[in-house]
Amino acid sequence: MAIAEREGAARGTPTLTSPRLRLRPRGVEDAEALFPSLADPALMRWWSHPPHETIDQTRASFGRGDPAWRVWAILPATEDAAIGYVAVGERRAKVSEIGYLLARSHWGQGLAEEAIATVIEHLFLVEGQRRVFADTDPDNVYSRRLLERLGFRLEGVLRAEWETHIGIRDTTLYGLLKEDWTCRPRRT
Repeated sequence: MAIAEREGAARGTPTLTSPRLRLRPRGVEDAEALFPSLADPALMRWWSHPPHETIDQTRASFGRGDPAWRVWAILPATEDAAIGYVAVGERRAKVSEIGYLLARSHWGQGLAEEAIATVIEHLFLVEGQRRVFADTDPDNVYSRRLLERLGFRLEGVLRAEWETHIGIRDTTLYGLLKEDWTCRPRRT
């Protein structure tokens, strides 16, 4: 087990696996692999901060972290380079916010859905969370469709919620309850 994995497991970010992926605690060592995505203006359009300008900015961001958030690096099961991440911040007892990023070259393969589903499964069935929510820009159609495929329900729109690098933006709030997740039809 790598140092980052041991430290992440101690902070409550265990390594998780799915049929095609391994999710382990994200560390500074993932900056090289994830910088191209974080520097991509089109990919970062809907984020609350602008694209990263340098690899050092990505390293510093990953090194700083945020104790309120746990972050899993997404890796193909047989590879060691991160292709994205899933972040979870517990907002109050048994209620967590989720966020995610996947390198554009891996879009369209169901990998983001698989990674997020793996983390959600852990949150509900291992940690006993009762609710997971996400906020996304109303114009971020791909993210909204992904959330809906996972069973999240649109719960509302907060007008002029974020001041971002592209201006004042609304946000759409999506929620998923444990019973929504555990009672959903399973894909075969």
